[in-house]
Amino acid sequence: MSSSDPPAATVRWRLDLAYDGRAFSGFAYQPRLETVAGALRQALARTLRLEAEPVVVGAGRTDAGVHALHQVVHVDLPARPRTRTAPEPARLVTSLNAQLRGRIHVIAATPVEDSFHARFSATWRAYRYLVCVDGPRLDALEALWWSVPGPLDLAAMNDAAAEVVGTHDFRSFCRRAPRSEPGEPITRLVHEARWRSTNDPLELAPGGAFVRLDIRAQSFCHTMVRSLVSTMVAVGRGRLAPDTVRRRLATPDRDRLPAPAPPSGLALVAVGYDGGAS
Repeated sequence: MSSSDPPAATVRWRLDLAYDGRAFSGFAYQPRLETVAGALRQALARTLRLEAEPVVVGAGRTDAGVHALHQVVHVDLPARPRTRTAPEPARLVTSLNAQLRGRIHVIAATPVEDSFHARFSATWRAYRYLVCVDGPRLDALEALWWSVPGPLDLAAMNDAAAEVVGTHDFRSFCRRAPRSEPGEPITRLVHEARWRSTNDPLELAPGGAFVRLDIRAQSFCHTMVRSLVSTMVAVGRGRLAPDTVRRRLATPDRDRLPAPAPPSGLALVAVGYDGGAS
């Protein structure tokens, strides 16, 4: 572009975020509900004095109550906003965080090429689900994990987790999208899934123990991780047969499977793009 060319109408920005899912009815924008995208749109419009709220596109549409430790979004902002100066990354981050008041934390703001798309450029997403076994059942703590009675057979849960790795039809573990056909497969590619014991560094659960599921996939369908978690926990407690996950992947059927695990234990922890992760 020569110095005589007019400036571009908009510049695409990548925003890296974390948020507390309890405050929101999910990520996706809904006009009459408080959502992550909606709160971010409002903050951007106020910061840059925009006449209309910009469209925010996320790498993953987390459900109501689900947290994010690292979400990625893109948004197209005017190259010459009404503030008269183009946004400066550090100042934009500071201004947005001051308005969002800890419900959403903007980690970074970066101008990117127009070809970058937070959702379609992503090659994988990683989630973590945290379970507290035999810990105290306090409302404040239930916002961070799912408390379950033990004991849990971690080896059996990992055998079940190993079954989901690869490309499978996840109809048994997903809520079907509107207007989709009942017999239509819901195929997803899972790169890894593993349960492990983890520490309680803040000593919030005396007498309890923690296990967590780390799962990474190209993409996920609605309630997929939470449904897998509740089923695997039931296997770990001996309430479902060890081969339940394998059988339900082979023959999709949600009948007599437990309800999805609570959203509070789930967090989006990373998004992968060519050249590295978020």
